[in-house]
Amino acid sequence: MGVVSRTFYHFGRWLLLMKQGIHRPEQWNMYARETVRQMYDIGIGSLLIVGLISIFMGAVAGIQFAYQLDDQLVPRWYIGYIVRDLAILESAPTITCLVLAGKVGSNMAAELGGMRQKEHIDAMEIMGVNTPGYLIMPKLVAAVIVIPLLVSVSAFVAMAGGYVATVPTGEVTGPEYTRGLLAFYAPYNVFIMYVKSVVFAFLLTAVSTYQGFFVRTGSIELGKASTRAVVISNILILLADYLIAVIMTA
Repeated sequence: MGVVSRTFYHFGRWLLLMKQGIHRPEQWNMYARETVRQMYDIGIGSLLIVGLISIFMGAVAGIQFAYQLDDQLVPRWYIGYIVRDLAILESAPTITCLVLAGKVGSNMAAELGGMRQKEHIDAMEIMGVNTPGYLIMPKLVAAVIVIPLLVSVSAFVAMAGGYVATVPTGEVTGPEYTRGLLAFYAPYNVFIMYVKSVVFAFLLTAVSTYQGFFVRTGSIELGKASTRAVVISNILILLADYLIAVIMTA
């Protein structure tokens, strides 16, 4: 089977899996509890790594742009302006979701893959449970809700990181940095950030759960499924990032 044939095969099987998952839940309270559990795991479990990455992204951006603007005619308060828009438009949604694809996505693939190998999924299907609905849809719903919140935290922390890296070191004064954060503010950029975060959240969750749901037996296959989940998610996130930028900023 060629690359194109395999691509269409997996895409068709993914569509069928998503179709099976979009059904009326057998028990709303059971689905609600699972969704809340996934929201906690994705949100609280990822908050520390998102915060650390974001503060360093903002700090590096502030220092780099301070270096680029050194001895230039551009006002120094542009540092805050550049750090803000870079965080909102690119680093917060894209870099955060790339990291979450590695952390959250691989965990989802490993969790479902382990259930498949231990025949837990088969047992649930015998009992009449809609396994795609119960195992995949709560993860999708939780990710689409929580990841945009994590992206919002990432944007604020990145701006704070830029402040910490530039103001105490004397690259720019506090009022100048604050002036840059407030200058030329466009609410449409925040809308783009949330569109990206929702799309990326769906992609990384849908790909990771698909890879885990259809994993074959063996620990090697489980490892390969987790790796494929991260790699394919990252590729699709970068592709979607480009398409959204072209469509929404044209």
